[in-house]
Amino acid sequence: MLTAQEIRESFLSFFASKRHHIVPSAPMVIKDDPTLMFTNAGMNQFKDIILGNTAIKYPRVADSQKCLRVSGKHNDLEEVGHDTYHHTMFEMLGNWSFGDYFKKEIISWAWEYLVDTLHLDPARLYATIFEGSPSEGLERDSEAAGYWAEYLPADHILEGNKHDNFWEMGDTGPCGPCSEIHIDLRPDAERAAVPGASLVNKDNPLVIEIWNLVFMQYNRKADGSLEPLPNRVIDTGMGFERLCMALQGKTSNYDTDVFQPLIQAIAHMTGTTYGADRQKDVAMRVVADHIRTIAFSITDGQLPSNAKAGYVIRRILRRAVRYAYTFLDCKEAFMYRLLPTLIATMGTAYPELVAQQELIGKVMKEEEEAFLRTLETGIRLLEKKIEELNAAGRKTLAGTDAFALYDTYGFPLDLTELILREHGMDADLKGFDAEMQKQKERARNAAAIEADDWVTLREGETAFVGYDMMECDVEILRYRRIKQKNKTLYQIVLDKTPFYAEMGGQVGDSGWLIAPDGEQTEIIDTKRENNLPVHLTTKLPKDLTASFTARIDVERRIRCECNHTATHLLHEALRETLGTHVEQKGSYVGPESLRFDFSHFGKMTDEEIRRVEQIVNRRIRQNLPLDERRNMPIAEAKALGAMALFGEKYGEEVRVVRYGTSVELCGGTHIPATGMIGSMYITSESSIAAGVRRIEAVTADAAERLFHFTQDAVREVRALFNNVPNLLPTIRKSIEENSELKRQVGEYIREKAATMKKELLAHAVDRRGTRLILFNGEGDVDLCKSIAMQIKDESSSDERICFVAGIRDHDRCGLLVLLSQPLVSEGLDAAKLVKKGSSFIRGGGGGQPHFAMAGGKNPDGLSAAIDAILEEAGLK
Repeated sequence: MLTAQEIRESFLSFFASKRHHIVPSAPMVIKDDPTLMFTNAGMNQFKDIILGNTAIKYPRVADSQKCLRVSGKHNDLEEVGHDTYHHTMFEMLGNWSFGDYFKKEIISWAWEYLVDTLHLDPARLYATIFEGSPSEGLERDSEAAGYWAEYLPADHILEGNKHDNFWEMGDTGPCGPCSEIHIDLRPDAERAAVPGASLVNKDNPLVIEIWNLVFMQYNRKADGSLEPLPNRVIDTGMGFERLCMALQGKTSNYDTDVFQPLIQAIAHMTGTTYGADRQKDVAMRVVADHIRTIAFSITDGQLPSNAKAGYVIRRILRRAVRYAYTFLDCKEAFMYRLLPTLIATMGTAYPELVAQQELIGKVMKEEEEAFLRTLETGIRLLEKKIEELNAAGRKTLAGTDAFALYDTYGFPLDLTELILREHGMDADLKGFDAEMQKQKERARNAAAIEADDWVTLREGETAFVGYDMMECDVEILRYRRIKQKNKTLYQIVLDKTPFYAEMGGQVGDSGWLIAPDGEQTEIIDTKRENNLPVHLTTKLPKDLTASFTARIDVERRIRCECNHTATHLLHEALRETLGTHVEQKGSYVGPESLRFDFSHFGKMTDEEIRRVEQIVNRRIRQNLPLDERRNMPIAEAKALGAMALFGEKYGEEVRVVRYGTSVELCGGTHIPATGMIGSMYITSESSIAAGVRRIEAVTADAAERLFHFTQDAVREVRALFNNVPNLLPTIRKSIEENSELKRQVGEYIREKAATMKKELLAHAVDRRGTRLILFNGEGDVDLCKSIAMQIKDESSSDERICFVAGIRDHDRCGLLVLLSQPLVSEGLDAAKLVKKGSSFIRGGGGGQPHFAMAGGKNPDGLSAAIDAILEEAGLK
């Protein structure tokens, strides 16, 4: 029986024999592409080639790609663990042809690999082909059917509708018919009783799709019409886990050697047996699946957070934790302890897991512990709601309350339902769904982009000349209108551009397109979509066919370059100061500041921060020149000492940026020499996740402004102390004197409060069995509050006491009400009484049933306010 590792290698070897170039898996977390957060299909890393934005280097390519599907139309999350074949992270075995072979070749090779190489039973295989769509003028894919007929009988070639057998990249873009290969894994007796053809695409767990062959031959335009692609594309994707199931004679992906080591480790840690209890089995499958997703996401640089991709990862981790909490009785963090098992099964194919093991473990452990605390908080809140329902005689938790627990506190709905059922209650699921739908609509509206078709003026690709030029003569290749959040913008693609498109943490350039007649069109930003530099404007030039001068905002670019080069120097200085375990985990490079995230497991000391600043500033003063190597083979770059960051996708040729001993792979723009930076100062150092720290810093003129601000602040502080030469000892002495004066004032207030309290108690009156204490005059609010607390502390638990104070403080005034517990138990509420009186003093306030305060602007209304409070309390 082939192992998972052998199966993966056999696929790549097979297509290498068919003259395919084998490429490594792209990161699962996608950066610098606003259209996707995660790689959800093998073709993602080739989108720019398919769209024609990048030249075809290899017409035949194959790989094994790690993918994640938990959002958008590919959302399998809620299925994971409950069935045998859905996953969050999975591997996609794929091969591509860009303008080379097409249907005939890939169908013959698919058959050869599955039947001749892997020896799958051909009688168990079925192929689907597109049935056609007359409404769109699309005919049946008879060509693919004809090729399949050379290998399969007619009853194993099935027709599928547009949903199943017509693949589209999105609402617009490349698309075409596809041919799915399904396998029937049922026992022979079942196959004899019910033909497999009747179960294809019917969600039978043993009659499943294993390979999809996509024949991209059309381009979908914004109006829905189709036009032929200039270069036809073959794009195939085979589910690695499903293939392992078929080859290893299993009936579940989770029974293969991909998952079983993890599941058995979970069973051992939790004292359970896999296969003995359905709910526990589901929980173990959930944990086994999700730990792969979490580990690879962290490896690719995506930490759990409350925003975008980070929120997705946090949600997956929390789903695993609460399944283990609910069904495996795991009340402590434990998933991080599964990392050695995961690395033993996947570390050979993906060595980044080994290199990042310590970071992954620390992040996971902290996230697990944090969510376990959240679960405890949610349980307490839910128990309070249950008490309220019982008191009101109701049995259904409102959908808004269930959603608040879910959305605000991260408390899962199914756990809410489970706890409610234990108390004979349920949740209003329709109300919950309505709230969830509102949230989705808000998110959809915020992210929705309407885009027209591209209007092509000239054919060609964009050449980036911004490493060498700040302006150049250009022509417009194409443009389109987009609309987002009711704001209309235009995207312009140029034949060449000096504008850097946002990527690798560096913001995009801004500037101008200048027409021959002097008309200026402002470029407000430059983005990268599918590796295409796109220039954003609020209006189009009058003559789109003219030649223009593209000129970037040079001053802004240089400030960005100063900050970008400083991040390289900072990275090296951190490794020298803290150790070689430091690795970049993210960055932001803008014109005003820089941000640098890095792996480190403790807060930096003031001395370490100062040391890093000193190293960086020393190298700035050395005025190290830029040594840039373009199109260097990546092996040579690594031999030179260039650091390759995990989670980044590098080609075979890379750009190396070197300043002295700092050597990095980088596509960003940089200054000619470090002296232009002037200086760098760290403004903050903080934690953003377990094992990940963040430094924020400024350079150049921003550093100068910071220095001047600090200098001015010190000068002003020194002036406050009569310009004494030794400022710090003087400040310390002043603080000590101030503390002593505060202590003396406190003693005075306590003495005055005791005297005033004694006088108030001496004049207290009895009203209907209640000891009524009144104050109405000039005073201090804090003093009256202190008196109220003393009266409360010194009274017995069964005394009926009401203290009402009206306090005049110059042109301001205040009200105070204190009630003893017996009065509160009878229904009196200090907050309501204060609210009643506050209208007379033109103010407002509040508090608790036993104590409340209000402030106002009308001291003359205090007497009326006190009368109103006593009237309301029945003590007038």
